[in-house]
Amino acid sequence: MYFYIFLATFILSMILTVLVKKLAKKLKIVDLPNEQRKHHKGAVPLLGGVAIFLATVIVLFWQKEALVSGNLAYHHWLGVLIGATFLVLGGVLDDKYNLKPKYQIIWPLLACLSVVAGGVGIEKITNPFAGLLFLNQWSLPIGFWWGQMHYFEVLTDLFTILWLMGMIYTTKLLDGLDGLVTGVGAIGSLIIFLFTTTTRYYQPDIALASLVFAGALLGFLIFNWRPAKIFLGEGGSLLLGFVLGVLSIISGGKIAIALLIMGIPILDVIWLIISRLSQGKNPFKTADRRHLHFRLLDSGLGVRKTVLVYYVLSAIFGLSALFLQSKGKLVLLAVLGLLMLALIVWFAYLDKKNKAI
Repeated sequence: MYFYIFLATFILSMILTVLVKKLAKKLKIVDLPNEQRKHHKGAVPLLGGVAIFLATVIVLFWQKEALVSGNLAYHHWLGVLIGATFLVLGGVLDDKYNLKPKYQIIWPLLACLSVVAGGVGIEKITNPFAGLLFLNQWSLPIGFWWGQMHYFEVLTDLFTILWLMGMIYTTKLLDGLDGLVTGVGAIGSLIIFLFTTTTRYYQPDIALASLVFAGALLGFLIFNWRPAKIFLGEGGSLLLGFVLGVLSIISGGKIAIALLIMGIPILDVIWLIISRLSQGKNPFKTADRRHLHFRLLDSGLGVRKTVLVYYVLSAIFGLSALFLQSKGKLVLLAVLGLLMLALIVWFAYLDKKNKAI
């Protein structure tokens, strides 16, 4: 069954990508090249995220009964759907009108609040040394909807919002090379699919959602691989982090797996934020070539090889998490941190060497 659903999503995504590409051209929602950060030739259509969103939603609606075969109800999925819609809508507006940052952040916040309102949250975190850390200790009643009383669970909801915002902005800032975010997102979705089909963590509803999203991403990747014929656009780059963040939550709070899959991009974003703040710059307004993928590109690796490096790292660390317990994942996260630190030191050395010449 999984194979046919994946194939249907893959084909539908390709068809929708072709249609959205034509629509973006007609509406003149395109990305123009510049010398500093963009190397494509000519105007490339945006709105790729719309095709991924539509393919995913259509197939999941077709399989809607399977989505509530586990612990999740329709209101959980509705919160996620509304959140994803906010991101895609805001992304389309930004691609068309180039919104100011203070307006751009509204859509991710609304998306995160929608997820929380739908009842999805990180209630507990595995303590690698002993037991679990429960976050749902403090709660306040906030209203009655969907047939039940809802509460604002202070730690759970705040941690969920922070986690999702972090994932959203990680993929947003990572979206700098053809096929990079799309491929990493597909790898992440497939790893979550594999994780939720194991005997110990069997969750067929989450497995289905993960596989459908992977199919939508891979169908789009055919057109997004270098040289890209269409880009994700703002909505697409935000949507990928959002969905991966949500999948990591609803699969049982498997934050460590998502951290390992997205480890290098997350650490890269953290480093850039710290670096830019130390220089008195706004980390979200500054555009430069200090991202790791740009550094690898400038070192002569080339776009395709740079993207493949990210694919391999995401796959190796993500798949490793399937076979490790909590302490093993913690060790692997430490290895990731050391790897990123080594790269930072190496490129800093190269910068100093080049300035001395």
